[in-house]
Amino acid sequence: MQLLLEENEIVFNDVSLPICREKGISLEIARLDLIHPVVSGNKLFKLCYFMEASLRAERKTILTFGGAYSNHLVATAYACRQAGVNCIGVVRGDRPALPSHTLQHCESYGMKLHFIPRNIFDEQKNAPRFHEELQTMFGEAIIVPEGGYHPLGAKGASLIMKKITARLPTHVCTAVGTATTLAGLLLNPLNNEKVVAVPAIKNMTDIPERLSYLGCESFSNRLIIADEFHFGGYAKKNDQLIGFMNEFYLSSGIPTDFVYTAKLMFGIIRKIESGYFEPGSRVICLHTGGLQGNDSLPEGTLVF
Repeated sequence: MQLLLEENEIVFNDVSLPICREKGISLEIARLDLIHPVVSGNKLFKLCYFMEASLRAERKTILTFGGAYSNHLVATAYACRQAGVNCIGVVRGDRPALPSHTLQHCESYGMKLHFIPRNIFDEQKNAPRFHEELQTMFGEAIIVPEGGYHPLGAKGASLIMKKITARLPTHVCTAVGTATTLAGLLLNPLNNEKVVAVPAIKNMTDIPERLSYLGCESFSNRLIIADEFHFGGYAKKNDQLIGFMNEFYLSSGIPTDFVYTAKLMFGIIRKIESGYFEPGSRVICLHTGGLQGNDSLPEGTLVF
């Protein structure tokens, strides 16, 4: 996995919007989504050390968690298939009559899906005893928490910073789900850049606690949280967000997903418009992938 990361360089797209020129801001998007056609975005980084551990283990099985639209599940399923590793996805909720496109992709890559009622999933997904029960059911496995939310996931995400700091950004911006990628950016401060977090989840008040668990003990002087761009909560969307996605694509040629990257770019552009960034700032936003989530939208919703 590390070799794959080392062999693939990140493409940077300049977003030369009129507001950026007006405010004197350099805005670029680090196209993590182009690193791999399926294990795209931040997923390849977060899975890196888990996959290495599984390949070293006698029983090559990964067990992980996610919802019906989890980009993490798809990436894990594909990465395991390519590496010859068995994988099990524990899914939040009952199995629907028509599985989401995301879950269909997971099964097509060989992931065995196990559905858990929402209340049990939410209460037990990180509980050691629950993990033991699952391993009794499915056999010994490397446990990968939802979204890679584990110090190993953050360690993998820290490799992202090594690929972007040569561009000397003043700000690195990312959408936030579990905060694992955010932790990775904070773990590897090469140029004392600020890190801007845009939560995709409503009322995400536990980011400091999450970062502490993930290994970040000192980050307050570098972290900026912009928590007003969640559009109602995880995977929530409205006509304004969909309209922004289409407008942004037409002006930049860059597709976004409604769960994470569209909310990130909407928020950062609003921050630029408000004068939040000082003239001369060099802002890099991470495109963390997940474009397959757009498959759930009605045909014709997006122009890309």
